[in-house]
Amino acid sequence: MRKLVLLAILAIAAAVLPTAIASAATTAPDAVQTGPTADQILAKVASCKQISKGKYKTDEDSGSATVPVCDAGKAVFWKADMDIDCDGQRTTQCNENTDCCFYPDTAFPQSDGKPLNAAKLPYIVVPSSSSIWNYANSGLRGGGSCAVIYNGKVEYAVIGDTGPNKIIGEASYATAKDLGINPDPKNGGVDSGVTYVCFKNSAVNPIEDHAAATSTGQKLASAFVGGN
Repeated sequence: MRKLVLLAILAIAAAVLPTAIASAATTAPDAVQTGPTADQILAKVASCKQISKGKYKTDEDSGSATVPVCDAGKAVFWKADMDIDCDGQRTTQCNENTDCCFYPDTAFPQSDGKPLNAAKLPYIVVPSSSSIWNYANSGLRGGGSCAVIYNGKVEYAVIGDTGPNKIIGEASYATAKDLGINPDPKNGGVDSGVTYVCFKNSAVNPIEDHAAATSTGQKLASAFVGGN
């Protein structure tokens, strides 16, 4: 009798187990939160409704100013190059020896008051306020959430520093590295093809928490892509 009961239990387990495994395999990916693809975000910024009063140069020695800042409803964006910002904490990658223009501070500090770590934290640089554009008037601020897109990849970063008021297109060493761009402050960066999408009235807290920046950015990007 015991053998019969045991055989019956084994038979039921054999029938139920494959279904349970299949169900788990089906539902597991749903638990992983991911944001929209690069193409989905880019489709929302295909055309520019210019909000800057003028345009920006991508470099000091650029011949002319060609980059406008554009409005996209829940976000603002610009399409430019990427220069490497190594400012902030001194690290092996970012210091006076590796970067001729190194500055040991960032416009927006960590929660402990220290400068950001450009080698570790993906952040972008916005132009200092000027008659061309005042980023604060567009709902942007230090620690704000941005999606940086290059070559089919999306990196979620924070607004971490300000730069020259007539130049646009700069991000930290870590941002470039994560996007597959040469991060060397001496000869790295890329001349074009980078899209910066910054979400209005957003904040990552604490600013130095990249995991929080990613989860916040994914949520905001999903809402941005899904909106009208």
